[in-house]
Amino acid sequence: MFQETDEAAEAVSRLLQREEKTFSEIGRLIAERRPPVVTVAARGSSDHAVSFFKYLFEISCGIPVASIGPSVASVYRASLRVPGGLHITVSQSGASPDIIAVQDEAKRGGALTVAIVNVAESPLADTADIVLPIHAGEEKSVAATKSFIASAAALAAVTRAASGSEALAAGLARLPEALRTASDADYEPALPFLLKAQSLFTSGRGPGFAIALEAALKAKETAKLHAEAFSLAELMHGPMQLVEEGFPILAFAPDDEALPSSVAVMERLRGMGARIVAFSSRELGQDTIAVPSTGYGQLDPLAALAAYYRLVERLARERGFDPDTPDKLKKVTETI
Repeated sequence: MFQETDEAAEAVSRLLQREEKTFSEIGRLIAERRPPVVTVAARGSSDHAVSFFKYLFEISCGIPVASIGPSVASVYRASLRVPGGLHITVSQSGASPDIIAVQDEAKRGGALTVAIVNVAESPLADTADIVLPIHAGEEKSVAATKSFIASAAALAAVTRAASGSEALAAGLARLPEALRTASDADYEPALPFLLKAQSLFTSGRGPGFAIALEAALKAKETAKLHAEAFSLAELMHGPMQLVEEGFPILAFAPDDEALPSSVAVMERLRGMGARIVAFSSRELGQDTIAVPSTGYGQLDPLAALAAYYRLVERLARERGFDPDTPDKLKKVTETI
């Protein structure tokens, strides 16, 4: 996990160079088809990449993104009516029967299908209209790191192609270097109290909330630490009742439009006794883990995630676990 996190920067650089034509073609087809909605399907970490895409694409393009539950097609055998639509599936292995079933049903329902995969020769890729390999290379750790970051970067590049945003293009160009720098972020101050934690929240707004979902999963699967992800806005509702003195909250707080409201919520939570670790390019309190900015705030949670992966990998080992081989998990999970 440590090594593969370090490889994420090169994976993203390779992806952006090799698949430029594919991104352009997808952007052209979106402009041509003008889908009223983009449907998506994924499982596990890939589903968090899809959540990142949902926020980024809706903000940048104004087209709603709807996640289709894989069981709708595989277990319930429902028909999908998506004429003129675009359906995107994200999968590392491209082998799980349920997401293949959704893709097949979306195609029958009239959608153009795009498979974003790490294994280009896979059942999912074989039946997709367009295949977008992420070029992450073999990933041995059960915990997805470079494949997650590359999948999210691929979806960000699709968003750039559809929106025509030059600012997003510039941010993507700076993303590999930001990932390299973030891998060396100083997370040491956060370790002592996280080692004592029984539970924690991860949080953020917009694209940052999507990365919080991924962070919570990694805490559970690598460090056996219970974690729940909430939008910082949602933390002001029911979950706030659990916050007491010393309760840890990891916040992904990039310098984007949501930052002022995020800071206000974090200050309120600190007033209740929460111990907040903020991953940000801005100084947001004594436990800030400083991460670089790409110059495009909505992309910055990906750089922050590289720093978090290093933190949680170390946390797992300090807690006595091997983050590469969790005893109850395996690399490829096939669900129906």
